[in-house]
Amino acid sequence: MKGAILEPADTAEAEMAQAAHLCLITALDRSKAEKIEVTATLDLHADGNVPIPPLQLPPRALRFLAEVLRQMAKGEPMALVPHKHEMTTQDAANFLNVSRPFIIKEIEQGKLKCRKVNLHRRIEFQELLRYQAEQKENSEKALQNLSDLTHDLGLDF
Repeated sequence: MKGAILEPADTAEAEMAQAAHLCLITALDRSKAEKIEVTATLDLHADGNVPIPPLQLPPRALRFLAEVLRQMAKGEPMALVPHKHEMTTQDAANFLNVSRPFIIKEIEQGKLKCRKVNLHRRIEFQELLRYQAEQKENSEKALQNLSDLTHDLGLDF
């Protein structure tokens, strides 16, 4: 799968990420700025620092970075994938944590949209997110129905 993959952080990285996340969120919550300027120095030699030009970032980019830091602080692995990215059936199976034959069955039943490139199926990442949300919603409805049935039968625990 193309995209950036960030492995889970170790304890020290998670602590740094948590502190950076809190710092960024605090600064962003108090700011109504259209852009935020970040300054830094680069220590190339023991005898002096080299100035780096200020970097101007939109707050939206910093909110995204804060979310990355939050996930990192929780020790969760992450993947950054463009919305228009297309995945193979194997990549889709890995993403959804199911088998490749299951993905093919869902495609053939019309539950998951794809396009064909020669004999190969390609699924847009956005379509996988839609499918994943739909499956979660279906699971929640089934759980609620089961809970209602349990209540109606007087089997409350």
